[in-house]
Amino acid sequence: MSEYRIRRFRDGDQNAMEGFATGLPDHDLLFLGRDLKHPRVIAAWLEAIGEGWIDSLVADEGGTIVGTAALVRDPLGWSAHVGEVRLLVAPERRGVGLGRDLLQALMAVAAERGLAKLTAAMTPDQTASIELFETLGFRGEALLRDQVRDREGRSHDLVVLAYDAARVAAHHRAYGFGE
Repeated sequence: MSEYRIRRFRDGDQNAMEGFATGLPDHDLLFLGRDLKHPRVIAAWLEAIGEGWIDSLVADEGGTIVGTAALVRDPLGWSAHVGEVRLLVAPERRGVGLGRDLLQALMAVAAERGLAKLTAAMTPDQTASIELFETLGFRGEALLRDQVRDREGRSHDLVVLAYDAARVAAHHRAYGFGE
C-alpha cells in the first residue's frame, strides 16, 4: 500500500475529485446536502474555498484522491463559532487510519480558526464513522428522522454529533493529557 499525503484541496483537483466521488457509494453522500458526483457541486465547493467559507483537505496518493475532509462555516452568521465537518474516505482505504488522520488535521484547522464547536452528520448505520468521531471527542447531539432521501426516494435518518472544544480541553486538563 502506498503512502498518502494530506494537503489542501485546490484548483486543478476537479478531475481527481470527480474520480474519487464516482467511486463512493451513494449512501456515503447522503449527509452532504448536495450530490458530490456532479461537477457543478465540485466547482461550487472550490468557489466557496476561494471565498473563505470552506477549508478543505484531501488525502493524495500519487495524484489520486483517496479521502477528503471539509470544514464548512459561515463567518458572517449567528453561528460563526461553529464549523460543520464533512469526511469521506474511499471504501478500499477505510480502517487504516486515513479517516482519523484527515479528521485530526481538519480539527487542527478548526482550532486555528478559533472555532468553539464542530458538528458532523451521518446516517446511524455508519457505525465505524460514529466510533471514529466519538474517539476524538464528538458526542451525539441529535437524531433527525427522515432527514434525507436517496436516489430511490427512500428516507434516511441523520445522526448529528458535536465537538465542544472547551469541554474537551477541560477534560484533557482534568486527566493530565497534553501536558
